Amino acid sequence: MTAIEAVDAAAVHEVARLLAPHIRHTPLIPTLSGGSLKLESQQPTGSFKVRGFFAAAHLMKREYVARGLLTVSAGNAALACAYVARSLRVPCRVVMFDTAPALKVEGVRALGAQAVLMPRERLLEWIATRAWEQDPEVFIHPFANDAVITGHSSIVPEILADLPDVERVLVPVGGGGLICGIALGFAALKPDVQVIGVQSDGYPLWQQAFAVNGPPGLTPRTIADGTSAPFDPVMFERLRSLVSEWVLVPEATLRKTVGRLATEVKVVAEGAGALAYAAMLDGRSSARTVAILSGGNIDASLLAELLTE
Repeated sequence: MTAIEAVDAAAVHEVARLLAPHIRHTPLIPTLSGGSLKLESQQPTGSFKVRGFFAAAHLMKREYVARGLLTVSAGNAALACAYVARSLRVPCRVVMFDTAPALKVEGVRALGAQAVLMPRERLLEWIATRAWEQDPEVFIHPFANDAVITGHSSIVPEILADLPDVERVLVPVGGGGLICGIALGFAALKPDVQVIGVQSDGYPLWQQAFAVNGPPGLTPRTIADGTSAPFDPVMFERLRSLVSEWVLVPEATLRKTVGRLATEVKVVAEGAGALAYAAMLDGRSSARTVAILSGGNIDASLLAELLTE
């Protein structure tokens, strides 16, 4: 697909209508910091990813979908793909990093999909060579896919329904599909809203990419495994044009924030899911600020470790 540069209001509302029977209008809850949390962790697979995968699958020709679905993922896209495939009663196979949390791998298999685990370098080569083109299933790119991105824009009407005077939205960023969808949605419905990207300093992929004007060659060293996607040149241009500002959260702060969410807000978040709240606690908060809690799929052992630090 060619890169989308804009979506209009009608398209945003139409994808929200299309997805409504399959996803949840997730809660927007106030926090003691003064802003609000959008709990995408309460989606059926524990993350926002079902929005994009349902949109992509429903916009495909039926004969393509019948071949089965295939994606590549650190975990949450894999769960979403497996969930959508099960709902459509088609086969599913997902290629995952061999370091993916056991919770996510087991979840994929519990949904009836096949999980193919690869070392990071081999998986990156699989992506770079577009190896999926040799496979029988139809491939849904987890973030560099126009239908997936448009699906994520469905978050925006929900935020506006619950907080019409929102001024700022903090979004965790991995491959960039979520923030691109949100930025496009607000550009169509309320263009004065500031959309801010948040990453850990344990994997500052996009800030480094913009600094060197290309792939920075980083290895993720963060608990935010959901943001460990590789550099993508298509997303590079989209993110540079759509994102208002970038924030880096120290990894030590991120680790503490997961625990604070559990003990103070009574919400379980994975590392990537806690990034935006960590940025909010760092002074980027007001009553009109929303932090996207993108997912809650965290291994119990890691959560226990973070709660005792």
